[in-house]
Amino acid sequence: MSGLTVSDDDFILNIPEPVFLGFLGVLALLLVGTIAALILPRAQPGKWTDLGPRMRSWWVIVILVGGALVLGWQATAILFALISFLALKEFLTLAPTRKEDRLIVLLAYLSVFVNYGLIFAESLFQDSYQIYLVFLPVYGFLISAAAMAWIGRTEGYLPTVGIIHWGMVVCVYNIGYIAFLMRVPDAEAPAGGAGLVFFLIFITQLNDVAQYCWGKALGRTKITPSVSPNKTWEGAVGGWLTTAVVFYFLAPVFTPLSPLHAAIMGVIVPMAGFFGDITMSAIKRDLGVKDTSRLIPGHGGVLDRLDSLTFAAPVYFHLLAYFAIERF
Repeated sequence: MSGLTVSDDDFILNIPEPVFLGFLGVLALLLVGTIAALILPRAQPGKWTDLGPRMRSWWVIVILVGGALVLGWQATAILFALISFLALKEFLTLAPTRKEDRLIVLLAYLSVFVNYGLIFAESLFQDSYQIYLVFLPVYGFLISAAAMAWIGRTEGYLPTVGIIHWGMVVCVYNIGYIAFLMRVPDAEAPAGGAGLVFFLIFITQLNDVAQYCWGKALGRTKITPSVSPNKTWEGAVGGWLTTAVVFYFLAPVFTPLSPLHAAIMGVIVPMAGFFGDITMSAIKRDLGVKDTSRLIPGHGGVLDRLDSLTFAAPVYFHLLAYFAIERF
């Protein structure tokens, strides 16, 4: 695997060449977007007002994620553990839980340490991936349900257990797949685990941006008016087609997928991202909020930015494992 090596006496980083070039491409897109954020609001007053804050936040996001990928799988796992914690905190802050449920809420926060601990344990136990697959979806549910019964919280039992389990799976388990991709051996992907993670994040965020741009430019017909009034068929289809084409042509650079498998995943992964987006929108509608927080200017909260990834990441991981990655 070719790469760019940056070395110092005590500091050596090996950056896969496709990832390095990919980041250069992303930085170029950010520069174009930043210029557009200066021009478009003046050309069409009132239509692109949120573009400026969005672009400033994108610069911060790219620097954080890029830095973690460069530093390796440990840094990436730590970053996404923090992201999972923030996402879970946003979710549990908004969700209708009670003071009496604090033991169950504590178990939910502990799931962050267990989930990412299993990723670190992959170095010690070769079957930790099998444990990861079932721990939170199965045993996280069993433990939280049993603990809720143990403390005698029968009032609102089903809604509370459901909320806690939903939060653990969506905010911790699903997002954790991004960090687990970094454990893929370099020999099994053209750009190693870092390339697989970069490609997943790039494609998912491209899908969001493409939907936004196509919707702004051509959007007329609402696709889910009761869930996400701003989403249109034109934006969804335009974003999906754009992302599918980009996925297909870039897949050989970052993944070991055959052309057929790349075409299949190019269709499915953007669709998964779209459904993650509208699912989180449905939750926010149910809770009566527009954004999960104000942590990220122009985007809302961590969950607002990761909503597509919460569905796309496990789909991308499992399809890769099924089609091409022998390690899992």
